[in-house]
Amino acid sequence: MSSDDPFAPSPQVLSGQTTDVYFLRTQQVLGAAGLNPIAVMEVFPSREGLLCGMREVDALLREVLPPGAEVWALAEGKRMSAKEVVLRIKAPYLSYAIYETAILGMLAGGTGWATAAAECVEAAAGIPVISFGARHVHPHAAPYMDYAAVVGGCSSCSTPLGARLAGTEPSGTMPHAMIICFGDTVEAALAFDRYVEPEVSRTVLVDTFLDEADESVRVARALGESLQAVRLDTPSELGGVTPDLVRRVRSRLDSEGYPHVRIFVSGGMTPDRIREFQENRALVDGYGVGSYISGARPNDFTADLKEINGHPVAKRGRTPGTTQNPRLQRIV
Repeated sequence: MSSDDPFAPSPQVLSGQTTDVYFLRTQQVLGAAGLNPIAVMEVFPSREGLLCGMREVDALLREVLPPGAEVWALAEGKRMSAKEVVLRIKAPYLSYAIYETAILGMLAGGTGWATAAAECVEAAAGIPVISFGARHVHPHAAPYMDYAAVVGGCSSCSTPLGARLAGTEPSGTMPHAMIICFGDTVEAALAFDRYVEPEVSRTVLVDTFLDEADESVRVARALGESLQAVRLDTPSELGGVTPDLVRRVRSRLDSEGYPHVRIFVSGGMTPDRIREFQENRALVDGYGVGSYISGARPNDFTADLKEINGHPVAKRGRTPGTTQNPRLQRIV
C-alpha cells in the first residue's frame, strides 16, 4: 500500500498495540499449536445508522491479508439496519485475528459521528453544516471524526487532516482569541483580509466586544464587498445565539446596504436547535456543529466467526454459517 494513503494504518495498529491483549495471546497460542484455519468473520452493528469507517478498515485489511483472502463490505456512507452484516472476511484467521478490536473501533466511532452529522444535516434542510467538534476529542481521533462528519453530509470540517481524508478544504477563519489580541473586531478583520490568502472566506466573528448587530455593521463598513459573512457565537452567559438575534443582525445588515453578507451561527447547535432556527425562518446561511457530532455515542459493532475451514460455526445464541446480504460488495 502506498504510504501516501491517508487511511493507511499506523505502526501501533499494525503491531497490535491498540488491540485487546487477549487477541495477542490468542495469536501466541494458536501459532504455537500450529493452528491457523481459514475462518470467516462477520461484523454487524447494534443499531441502525449511517455506516462510516469502512475506508479505514479496507486500508488495514489490504495491508495485512495474504493473497487469496476475500472481503465483502457495505459501502461507506450507506444506511444500515441493526444487526445487518456490513463486513465479511475470509482468510487464515491469524492474518487478521489481532485486528478485530481496531476494525470494530473504526466502525463504531466513525458510524456514531457520521450518523449524528446526518441528523444535523437533515434538520438544516439544505443549509450547509460544518463540523467544528475537533476540540472535543483526542487529537488523534479528531481527523477521523471530521471525515465521518463529511460522510454524514457536512459540507466541510475544521481540521486540515480531516478535510484531506474527506477530499475537501478545511473551514474556519478566526477565533475570539485573535480578535482579543487585536483589541478590536474591525482591526482584526482588516488584518485578516490583508494577510490571509484571498481564496479563504472573509467570515468575521462579531460577538467578542460589542452588540452583534452593531459589530456586523462596523465590519461591513470596513471590508465592504470583501466581507462574505459574519459568524454569531454568542455565549450562553448572554443568552446564546437565537432566531431573534439572527433576525436582528439580518435586518441591520440589510438596512445598511449589506444584503450580500451571510450569517453563520455556531455554539451548542443540535438537530433540535437547528430545527428551531428553520421553523422560525431565521435567515441562517450556515451552521457550525461541535459537540453534538464529536460526542455522539459510538454504534457498537460485533464480530463473529461463522465458518472454520468451510464448516458453519457460531457461538451459542447465534446462527452458524454466513449471513446473506446482497448489499455487500467484494472489495478484496
